[in-house]
Amino acid sequence: MCQLLGMNSRLPASLTLSFTGFSQRGGCTDHHSDGWGIAFFESDGMTPGRAARHFVDKESAATSPIAQMLRSYPIKSHNVVAHVRKATVGAVTLENCHPFVRELWGRYWFFAHNGDLKDFNPRLHGSFKPVGSTDSELAFCWLMQELNKSHANVPSVEELTHTLGELAPKIAKHGTFNFLLSNGQALWAHASTKLHYVLREYPFHEVQLKDEDVSVDLSDFNGPEDRLAIVVTEPLTTNEHWVAMQPGELRAFQDGALLV
Repeated sequence: MCQLLGMNSRLPASLTLSFTGFSQRGGCTDHHSDGWGIAFFESDGMTPGRAARHFVDKESAATSPIAQMLRSYPIKSHNVVAHVRKATVGAVTLENCHPFVRELWGRYWFFAHNGDLKDFNPRLHGSFKPVGSTDSELAFCWLMQELNKSHANVPSVEELTHTLGELAPKIAKHGTFNFLLSNGQALWAHASTKLHYVLREYPFHEVQLKDEDVSVDLSDFNGPEDRLAIVVTEPLTTNEHWVAMQPGELRAFQDGALLV
């Protein structure tokens, strides 16, 4: 199956370290070589931005020139969603690479999924329709449709979390539904089988990547006001306390902190 990576932070933060290790799972330290992608909200200040950057490639993340560029690109964002793909439903094509992006209520939404859904054929009657052929994009379109139906106006993060908590089980009953979702205000994570998170805050310390022989002292790049959450399928480091999410658990992260 695929692997997921998400970040939510209080201040604009760099994902270079985590993406460096994560991208190696796309065909180097693991077999997820059927495409990859990353989406993040560009931020030029303290407030989470609405402007989005979105990169996908059907080549493996370990060998893709675009991924190589991003490993050295100074990504600064409050919310990031990344994915490396092991194709199970849908061909290895660009349109089937995660994260998928849609607009709702004047905001971009990013979605990435790990798992397989069986006999999931919802009726889509709104403006959200899949471009590719994956069960993942179909699930995303249905979620966007149902969110739009559930709220007449732009809801709060707490209201969105409540609605997602009602919608996610309706999809999860069809199979494995690990997903990450962000609209630039928060990051939502839902676990069916395997998802982990770690909260990083002051005082920061040195971390050792699991997929590369690289260690970094986080205190060199973060100060007392920094706080961030990393969510990933499998832990990225060997010396941090990663929390395993339980099946059926939905978590929301905002400003680098756990909301629920």
